Amino acid sequence: MKNGIVLILCLIFIQSAGFSQNAQLVIAGSKGKFYLDHSVAAKENWYSIGRLYNLPPHDIAAYNNLPFDKPLEIAQPLHVPLTATNFDQKQSKASGETLVPVYHVVQDKEWMYRISSIYNDVAVSSLEKWNKLKTDQVKPGISLIVGYLKVKTDLSPLAMGVSSNPATANTSSSATQTIPNTVKTSNASSQTSIGTVKTADISSQSAQTSTNIVKPAGTGTTTSTTLYPSAPATNNSTTDRVNNYAITHSNGGFFSIDFSGGGKSASGQAGTFKSTSGWTDGKYYALMNGVAVGTIVRVTGNNGKTIYAKVLGQLPDMKESNGLVARISNAASAELGLGEGKFPVEIKY
Repeated sequence: MKNGIVLILCLIFIQSAGFSQNAQLVIAGSKGKFYLDHSVAAKENWYSIGRLYNLPPHDIAAYNNLPFDKPLEIAQPLHVPLTATNFDQKQSKASGETLVPVYHVVQDKEWMYRISSIYNDVAVSSLEKWNKLKTDQVKPGISLIVGYLKVKTDLSPLAMGVSSNPATANTSSSATQTIPNTVKTSNASSQTSIGTVKTADISSQSAQTSTNIVKPAGTGTTTSTTLYPSAPATNNSTTDRVNNYAITHSNGGFFSIDFSGGGKSASGQAGTFKSTSGWTDGKYYALMNGVAVGTIVRVTGNNGKTIYAKVLGQLPDMKESNGLVARISNAASAELGLGEGKFPVEIKY
């Protein structure tokens, strides 16, 4: 009898611990139709699931086109909608509520602005703040907070042991990376748990850096993902280069000494995107298709002026990008004296 009671208590503890340890919620769906995947556990019903996700149980049943009066089966998959009631991207909550981070797992060819545009145009500055990282620290495989599930603290087990800090990529260097604070310009398939971030200043690396991505228990072995291509080694520290910005600025900006060129070029119309970087530190950035993230490119306007920019990702998949060879940060276009419209450029990389 005593052993039976102990076993029951252990099972209850394990179930509660499971909620707190597996509280990383990965978002699915598309703009306006986001949801979370839920697998029905033993003894769960529409009401308990409704309390778990802070939604009326009838709404969850209707969203899944299922009859409310029919019992649920163990392991039955459900989509739980993220609505104005239970999904928050402003970190606003009432007394007695808890905000549980909702994550997007970064895929290949995704960068911060694209992720921002996918998730209701949430401010890039908010993504940076929630995830404690900067724009070009975004790498495939890391989990980014893109919003919060708003639940009742005393009703939802998901509120147990909530941490607002996401897991981000581990790198092999201990240096600190200086990143642009980019502002807005115009499906995840698996859940990943990753270590704490410490990244290197890519502009001063002499070799490639790897992230160690650790899969959750039971999902396989540790894998290694290559980050940005390395830039030429220099003897200048990041601090020295910032202090001597007046010298590098006359040569096209902070990244000018990292340009090595690979004999490739492209020419055509370029556009711009807004960034807080470049105005005082000379760090110019670009979006360009078919060029590896982290590549330093030389951009020359039809007036003969030149700047050097680091590639952050591909062009946004939008009508305004049609016919563009690249977008450069507005500080870069100002340095070129070309304004913020469209203008012809020649790019070498």
